[in-house]
Amino acid sequence: MNPRIAAIAAVFAALCLPPAAAGPLRDRIAERLAQRHDGGTSGTLPAGTRVQRDVAYGSDPAQRMDVYLPPGAHDAPVLFMVHGGGWRRGDKTHGRVLDNKLAHWLPAGVIVVSINYRMLPEADVLTQRGDVAAALARAQALAPSWGGDPSRFVLMGHSAGAHLVALVAAAPRDAAVSHPWLGSVLLDSGALDVERLMQERHAGLFDDAFGKDPAFWRATSPLRQLAAPTAPWLAVCSGRRHQACDQVKVFARRVRDTGGRIDELPLDLSHGDINERLGLPGAYTERVDAFLRAAGALK
Repeated sequence: MNPRIAAIAAVFAALCLPPAAAGPLRDRIAERLAQRHDGGTSGTLPAGTRVQRDVAYGSDPAQRMDVYLPPGAHDAPVLFMVHGGGWRRGDKTHGRVLDNKLAHWLPAGVIVVSINYRMLPEADVLTQRGDVAAALARAQALAPSWGGDPSRFVLMGHSAGAHLVALVAAAPRDAAVSHPWLGSVLLDSGALDVERLMQERHAGLFDDAFGKDPAFWRATSPLRQLAAPTAPWLAVCSGRRHQACDQVKVFARRVRDTGGRIDELPLDLSHGDINERLGLPGAYTERVDAFLRAAGALK
C-alpha cells in the first residue's frame, strides 16, 4: 500500500471500527483522503514524451482529456484511461491514476489518453457514460494526428471509471465511434451487476450514483447491457473486497453466455493499489501486458 494511504488507514484502525466495516470503510476513507492530497502526476515522464493538455471533446470545462505521446509514434496503440472517484470526484492528472502506467507503457510505444468527465451531482451516471463515449470518439478522430492508430484502442478504467468503461463496452452499438476497440481492462469495479448490488448491503456512494429506481439500475448495469459478443475483457478485482470479485464472477458468466471472452484476475491488493501498482515490474503488470498482446495492442 502507498505509505501515505497506509498512514491514513492506521488512523482509522485506531478508531476500532467494527470488524465488518473496518476493512472496506477504512480503505474507502483512506483512498478518498489520499486522492484529495494527490497533486497530480509527478512530472517525471520518459524522455521525449510530448503532452497535449486539456484537449476538448465537448463544450463543458470538464469534458477534457490529456494525451501523452511517446517519441516517434506511428500507427501506435492507444490506452484510453478513465479515472475513478465514486462518480463524484477524481481527476485525469492524479499520479495514482497515471504515473506507473506512463512509466511502463510510453517506452513501449503506447499513447496514453486520460480523460475527465462531468460528475455527480450535476451529471448522472448515464450522462457520464455519454461523456466517456464522446471522449472515445473524439480520441479516435484525433489519433492519426498524434501518430496513433484509431483501430488499436484499449479501454481501461478504475473503480467508478471501470464501471463507466464497462457500460460503454457492453453496448458498443450505442457508442458512435469510428472503429471498434481491441479490448477493455476493468480495474476493480464493484458495480457490474447494478441490480444485484443495490439489493445487497452496499456503501452509500452507490445510492448516490444509482438511486432507488430499478429501471435506472437496469439502464446503468453493464451486465444488463450485454446482448452480443464484445471485444475481450480483463476484469481485475481486489480479493480483499469480496463483493467486487463476486460482481466480476457474475459479469464474467454473462460475457461467456453471450459468446464473449473475459479473463478474471483476482489480486491480494487493496482497491487503490490495484490502480497505483499497475505498471510496476511484476506478475500483475505482466498479466495485463499479456492481455494487451493477445488483443493486438502490444507486440
